[in-house]
Amino acid sequence: MQTASLLRLALLLRSARGTTVLPTVFSAENSVTYHGLERNGVEVFLGIPFGQDTGGENRFRPPRPFQPEPGAVIDAQSPGAACPQETGKVRGPLALGNVTNISEDCLNLNIVRPRGCSSASRLPVLIWIYGGSFWVGNNDEPTTAPDGLVLESVENGLPVIHVAINYRLGVFGFTQSKSLEEEKSENAGLRDQRLAIEWVRDNIEAFGGDPAKITIHGQSSGGFAVTAQILAYGGSKPVPFQQGICESQALATGLTTNMTRDAVQVLVDYVGCNTTSLDDAQTISCLQSLDMETLLDASLATYRSDLGDLWLPAIDGDFWPAAPSVLLDQGSFANVTTMIGWTQDDMTLYTDPSIQTAQDTLDSVRATYRYISDTNMAKLLALYPVSDFAAEAAAKGNHHSSEFYRAARIARDILMVCQPLHVAHTLGAVAGNDVFLYDWNQTIVGPALAAVRNLYGVGVPHTAEFAYVFGNLSAYDVNGYPFEPTAADYALVRRGSRSWSTFASTGRPSLEGHDTFVGFGKAYNSSGAEGAAAGDGEPYIFVVGGPYEGLSVVDGPGSIPEVAGQRIRERCAFLNSPEMIEQLGY
Repeated sequence: MQTASLLRLALLLRSARGTTVLPTVFSAENSVTYHGLERNGVEVFLGIPFGQDTGGENRFRPPRPFQPEPGAVIDAQSPGAACPQETGKVRGPLALGNVTNISEDCLNLNIVRPRGCSSASRLPVLIWIYGGSFWVGNNDEPTTAPDGLVLESVENGLPVIHVAINYRLGVFGFTQSKSLEEEKSENAGLRDQRLAIEWVRDNIEAFGGDPAKITIHGQSSGGFAVTAQILAYGGSKPVPFQQGICESQALATGLTTNMTRDAVQVLVDYVGCNTTSLDDAQTISCLQSLDMETLLDASLATYRSDLGDLWLPAIDGDFWPAAPSVLLDQGSFANVTTMIGWTQDDMTLYTDPSIQTAQDTLDSVRATYRYISDTNMAKLLALYPVSDFAAEAAAKGNHHSSEFYRAARIARDILMVCQPLHVAHTLGAVAGNDVFLYDWNQTIVGPALAAVRNLYGVGVPHTAEFAYVFGNLSAYDVNGYPFEPTAADYALVRRGSRSWSTFASTGRPSLEGHDTFVGFGKAYNSSGAEGAAAGDGEPYIFVVGGPYEGLSVVDGPGSIPEVAGQRIRERCAFLNSPEMIEQLGY
């Protein structure tokens, strides 16, 4: 990478204090003026409200659009509040932001665009939906700041605009109750996302964006949110976007269980709002009467992290007319182009490092997936013989057993590989949409995890792609973190980031004559059920980074080593069987 580019990327995420350029956007639609700022060679508009305050009687209910007064001037030079969540805790190095400003008046978004845009620019738009188990997250997280992504897109000759949105979390965004369902108020967090995407569609042209060229992308629960939007209203309403990217999750388990309702019940009992029943409107009124801090503290006190993602969307008969698996089987979804993928070791960070024995592995899987029958649990474990997994050599007193890696791979395949493949197969092989699959196999966060959190041997973990996709290597150059990027890391920044923005521009991540991934072709080359049945090595998976980057068949001759040893076809055929879908609860 040239020195100028390195210096520019090294400036990312530094304070914008001292800048004097004030980019201004005037929206002729409603005569509103937005004042932004310039940083790192891009123009930034922060904290733009798209929804009204969600507190008081608006708590738990669908968001209401924010309507600025005609002629209003909006100061967009400072981040808006994050939605209610635990504060004062840096979750580094996976996340480096320290959330301190929270409010129920949190429905705001950030726009980052190249210099010199006008309403005539008509640039493609990427909308970021953050992850965090629908429990934590915000649109101002340093590791996902998009300045580098936008700069790389400019140098690539295919500039894009990036938007990051906020949405309600936890009890504030995903409370389930019959009274809320009857008034079509469940899934408030997903409805926040939808309103934000619609705001972008309706307003982005003034900022230089193309409302007909919108790609939504998200990671972890944010990746699941992308699929949630594709399935919204069973495909009966036009979607306000054209493409989607699901990173390290595309669905979730437990959606057809009572897990979230149970969490609401525990919280209701904790705060003393159980005067009638959970499904009574009086219970919701009681929860609405609490101040934000009391409700947030109660949700923190009653949270059960050992049960996995606790706050989940509801199958409410409205936003989701049926379970995701049913909507997929029925073809009840929006037909969009998608890119879907995972990291090589997506679940090592969330696997108990003390696992040593086969019983430990069984207990670990059983704790999260309580509804799998004994018969199917035995079949599942048999598909993952411990002989397939090597123990890690001791490193600074740390040692992971073969059973640890076995348990981590099972957890990864259930959530991060096989469910996404179910979505990909339905959208691509059956419905005939273009779908691209990837397996991310390079990381810069490993040394930081070892040094800061004493975590060794985690491979290429959850969020490994952030540093590259967002052009954000410098985000990890902070005090106390080892920062030793190699030439291969800087090269992957260019390829990774430019492939994401190229996908937003062209609908494909590879483009000849540009510094993108080479040969990243479609996962399914034939369309329709007959083509899907033909197989022919499909799906094709692009391995990103590492020693063998390139497109691979899923198994057999010609399969790249990172893919060949995963037994993806065999294992996912079992995990995506109707019986297992029912027991996994989606």
